[in-house]
Amino acid sequence: MKSLPETLPDETNALQKMVLDYQSTVDQLQEKLKWYEEQFCLFQHQRFGASSEKCPDQMELFNEAESILDSLKQDDSDLEETISYQRKKPGRKPLSKHIPREVVRYELPEAERVCECGHALHEAGEDKSEQLEIIPAQIKVIEHVQVKYGCRACEIGIISAPKPAQPIPRSFASASLLAYIIVAKFMDSLPLYRQETIFKRLSIDLSRATLSNWMLKVAELLMPFYDRLHELLILQKILQADETTLNVIQDGRETKSKSYMWLYHSGGHESEHQIVLYEYQATRAGCACSKLLTGLFRSLTGGWLCRYHALASDDCILVGCMAHARRKFDEALKALPKESRKNKMGMAQTALRKFARLYALEKQFKGLTIEQRYLLRLEKSKPLLEDLKQWCDNNLTKTAKDSAIGKAIRYTINQWDSLTRYIDDGNIQIDNNAAERHIKPFVIGRKNWLFNQTPRGANASALLYSLVQTAVANNLEPFDYLKYLLTALPKLGRHYKPEALDQFLPWNLTEKIKPLK
Repeated sequence: MKSLPETLPDETNALQKMVLDYQSTVDQLQEKLKWYEEQFCLFQHQRFGASSEKCPDQMELFNEAESILDSLKQDDSDLEETISYQRKKPGRKPLSKHIPREVVRYELPEAERVCECGHALHEAGEDKSEQLEIIPAQIKVIEHVQVKYGCRACEIGIISAPKPAQPIPRSFASASLLAYIIVAKFMDSLPLYRQETIFKRLSIDLSRATLSNWMLKVAELLMPFYDRLHELLILQKILQADETTLNVIQDGRETKSKSYMWLYHSGGHESEHQIVLYEYQATRAGCACSKLLTGLFRSLTGGWLCRYHALASDDCILVGCMAHARRKFDEALKALPKESRKNKMGMAQTALRKFARLYALEKQFKGLTIEQRYLLRLEKSKPLLEDLKQWCDNNLTKTAKDSAIGKAIRYTINQWDSLTRYIDDGNIQIDNNAAERHIKPFVIGRKNWLFNQTPRGANASALLYSLVQTAVANNLEPFDYLKYLLTALPKLGRHYKPEALDQFLPWNLTEKIKPLK
């Protein structure tokens, strides 16, 4: 800040200009101080606070949301109310009935079944209690013995009984062992070096180099199946996309920069097939995702892609993510001092309540048909969206451009056309959260294994993550599904038609594979 001069000018205009200059400097400093305070509060909350984005005053929205379906003029038989409220009872949940049970019965010895009065005791009931017992991983060796046969008469040669094709030829890795390792890393985020230690405790010497080599070979075996999923994915009318950073050490680039793991998910409310595909790319540019989505959305009405501007075209329409806009206001609330957050009439709180009403409507629309959801969105959601837009326009000039609340309002206004596009089709979801849920396991795992050594390893990781998350999206137990694939695919041999893989698609195996609990 400028220091005051020793003498003040005598002219009124010059003195007035000096005062205005100093006032402008003071305003800039106060605005900058407020920005630093917001950043400090946000950093403190990110480090020590809860990560939940729960809306303030959610309870006041329930009664409003319950009344939405009443206005739809249809027979009661056409709609099914799925919302119910139950008071939570204290106490622990009962153990799942799907877990195998061993009943241990405790009875008094025959000699003790006599009352003090001398009469015999009879059974008057039972008291039951449950206790969960765990059996550590059990490992066994399957010894394959191929009997050889020969003819003593001609002695032309020896014939051996055939052995089933294995996922990795000349390896002692079975389908179940490979499925176990894949699920441990790509679903439970257990790095290979930790699995090496676990196997060592079981008296099995498996180096991480061996485990890594197995993952690469399994990826090669499953690549045709991944390609088949890709063929089906690009036929979907609605997709969701997301990406996150990835560190690849030897990616061939002289200048070290971030690589990316992209994710694509069939994103409609009523998607024909639930497919989740990861893809490694060295960049975040739109052309990177265009490679996987070449020929995307071949339909007369065009396709919908949630989130990315780079692919927006006449045949691919961009849909914004309402959760991203809402998150900006949630960050603005967290950036406020603790005392200010308690003010229920603050701008951030007001905006969050408006978003909460939109999400309350979507919760009520769950389970309806595409046409019913479309009509209700036009009737109920559209007025709320117009109210949110009007509120943002009214408060645009009241907020500083660099403040957290100012950024939230400007982001919402700039993205408005894509954010509100979900009301144009009852099959489109309000946000991109489904894709973000599937990329979260990769983000969690990245904290443990930190990097990939080569692009080949990154591509293998993308493939194996894809199969695990596709199984999860179709409510199949990933271990059982991968074990089935690794057992059945080698039996097809080297030359087979892509259509032969359709029998192994997850939605065709719901009766053979155990569902995910």
